[in-house]
Amino acid sequence: MENAKLILDGKTFELPILIGTEGEKAIDILKLRAESSYITFDPGFGNTGACKSAITFIDGEKGILRYRGIPIEQLAEKSTFVETSYFLINGKLPTKTELKQYSLSFTRSAKLHKDMKKMFAGYPSSAHPMAVLSAMVCSLSGFHPELTKLNPSADDIQGMAAQLLSKVRTISAYSYRKSVGKPFLEPRDDLAYIPNFLHMLFSTPRKEYKIHEDVVKALQTLFILHADHEQNCSTSAVRLVGSSKANLFASVSAGVCALWGPLHGGANEEVVEMLEEIYRSGGKVEKFIEKAKDHTGNYRLMGFGHRVYKNYDPRAKIIKERAHALLKKMGIHDPLLDIAVRLEEIVLKDEYFVTRKLYPNVDFYSGLIYKAIGIPTNMFPVLFAIGRLPGWIAHWKEMREDKDSRLGRPRQIYTGDKIRDYVPIEQRK
Repeated sequence: MENAKLILDGKTFELPILIGTEGEKAIDILKLRAESSYITFDPGFGNTGACKSAITFIDGEKGILRYRGIPIEQLAEKSTFVETSYFLINGKLPTKTELKQYSLSFTRSAKLHKDMKKMFAGYPSSAHPMAVLSAMVCSLSGFHPELTKLNPSADDIQGMAAQLLSKVRTISAYSYRKSVGKPFLEPRDDLAYIPNFLHMLFSTPRKEYKIHEDVVKALQTLFILHADHEQNCSTSAVRLVGSSKANLFASVSAGVCALWGPLHGGANEEVVEMLEEIYRSGGKVEKFIEKAKDHTGNYRLMGFGHRVYKNYDPRAKIIKERAHALLKKMGIHDPLLDIAVRLEEIVLKDEYFVTRKLYPNVDFYSGLIYKAIGIPTNMFPVLFAIGRLPGWIAHWKEMREDKDSRLGRPRQIYTGDKIRDYVPIEQRK
């Protein structure tokens, strides 16, 4: 095995070099703390490998994204979200029989317990749907205690996955309907995954929502593209919480909370808000580009640049095509799409952005698709969570099955006061 050498205080440490299947290299520092007084310092863990994983491969320099070896472009074109979720979680593409049984498990698990429905009444209509979603996902552990054993079997894990993947649609739809004062609708046994979600979102007791295949296809694509993205903030949160042996429901609830942040799953909401601001200002794209380039200010163009990709985000290319196709099929002329296209054209030719490798990311066009479907901006991160759920489950499962998995416990460099004495309150100034 090849080793790296690190010299500290005159002592040489032999550190193993790990090599992944795609040639990625890492220096194994596992024994460094045990054999010295040193730790590594890497705020944000941008250059730290926290685990070995066989789920997703990303090459940010080349703009490559693959799920278990299959290019994302192939899955977005040929697969379905249900099939992709099976593939991510179980590590293989399902047979027709397996896919049929998997889909049936969603149908059987779609409805919420009557007592769980009552919990929605405790939230004000102004509650953000992500707040409701995270709480309800965690509450599933109370309604399915038989699945939350300390050492769940393979069947238990499949049961939790089915409950989560199926019920997340129902919880999400009910969160939305609560916010707009509409009565809840039961999921239908005769509808597929995405049509069922749209039914629970938009149908009324008197009028069934008309399912447009183009809308289903667009959502299908978005969910597949969001299904996993390696060790991102929310997935790392799921793994960290899960490392304590917390059950899948609790771990995924933590992922929902992490995804909520505007620097993660809430970014597409900010893209739409930016495009609306440009539109209200007369559509002068150039003015906002110059504003972003002004180093004396702190204005940013939302939807450009990515922590991992230093090339065009492969997901953004696919979503851009879907956005154009959907709006054209639905006969919608959205001036925000025109602004987005113009903004992208200028940025991709501007030396300031090109040299900084600020290309459009997955959030740039996804919000326009949601907006065209009629989904409000506060629901954008909820739909991101639905899509990301298979990846969270796959990583939690992979970690539980890894015999070398350890309790997550990052270190720190202490910068506070040195030892000092307690001062009684009457002596304090």
